[in-house]
Amino acid sequence: MPYEGDNMMGVKRTNRSAALRILHEQGSMSRKRLSESIKLTPAAITKIVGEMIAEGLLTEGSMLPGSGVGRREVMVELNSRARAALGIFINLRQAFVSAVWLDGSVIFSESFDLPEKAPAEETVRMLCSRLTELSDKNGLRRESVVGVGVAMRGVTSPDGRVVRNSFGAFSDFDFPLCERVEALTGFPCLMRNNVRALFAAQMFLSPEPALGSQFFLRCEAGIGASFSIGERIWLGSSGQCAEIGHIPVVPRGGKPCSCGKSGCLETIASPGAILSDARALLSEERTPVLWHILHSREDGELTLDDIFEAAHSGDAEIASLLDRAVTTLAAALKGVIYTFDPGKIVLYGRLFDNPYYLSRLSAEMREGVDSGHSVPIEKSRLNHKLEDKAAGLLVVEDFFDKGGLA
Repeated sequence: MPYEGDNMMGVKRTNRSAALRILHEQGSMSRKRLSESIKLTPAAITKIVGEMIAEGLLTEGSMLPGSGVGRREVMVELNSRARAALGIFINLRQAFVSAVWLDGSVIFSESFDLPEKAPAEETVRMLCSRLTELSDKNGLRRESVVGVGVAMRGVTSPDGRVVRNSFGAFSDFDFPLCERVEALTGFPCLMRNNVRALFAAQMFLSPEPALGSQFFLRCEAGIGASFSIGERIWLGSSGQCAEIGHIPVVPRGGKPCSCGKSGCLETIASPGAILSDARALLSEERTPVLWHILHSREDGELTLDDIFEAAHSGDAEIASLLDRAVTTLAAALKGVIYTFDPGKIVLYGRLFDNPYYLSRLSAEMREGVDSGHSVPIEKSRLNHKLEDKAAGLLVVEDFFDKGGLA
């Protein structure tokens, strides 16, 4: 096993990183309290804070009320507007370009509809061009931008530079996305899988240090997941933890999946699969309630809420379809509970906004799970609110990890 020491610059980064993170999570505090919180001497904290004030990363605020003679303590806080991070978030058939400040607040955000299997080079050129335009329009100075984060659907190379397989978002395989973004924008690029990026943003904006581990499940076009241990996202030996959506659940004869296999979990339990299966069943005879719902309005566009309403209102075949989706997803999550024993399961996606679906899933999750493995399961408090933040926050996290040093 290789061992590495840490030089003085490494120690400096670690101490600065700790100061930035605690001020981000807990807000303004005195130097004394900061030194106690990260267990450094007052002299060390005074030096660190002084350097970061000079760099614009921290600012001094109000004074603590005094109870007698002597110098009153001055509060210090993170200057969240000191730096900005750009972001590109790429889903199946959709993308976002955005920018965030160091606290995760959005500077600008714009979404784009993409074709399935979009040409990678053309798409990345368009997104980078618009990102640059919006940065200029919003007055972001180049020296204040710490980089571009890319949250990309699919599997990336171990070094996070190449998109190996985007599962249908791009037509290309092994596309050097980071290299192209750096060439087109002039900023360093950091890329991660899009679900991991969402989970990282969730933890950054809603820190829960007491939880030893969490499992984050996202259901949108497909099903993706991510797992944390000790507030750090676990990548697995090949960097693909946790591709739960591509667990084979139908041994033979299953529907083709975007990953190239067949019978995967997301071919049954994802929103896209539920919509597709409901369309295949739709008829006045077999699904009378759903038929009536669609023909009672002009657009005739089938939605997930239509399906949930039909199941709840007595369409037996639609209810059966939904039951299969719920029980299959619940079985996969029970496997996660018994294998990893997470402190919490966080649900993210439009499926979980529907009370009928969420109650069915919650009921199914209680079946066959003993009290010793009763894990809290909840919808994310930031549901649908992370896509315009997640990519940029990848760069902010990296900036904090490096202590705000280049």
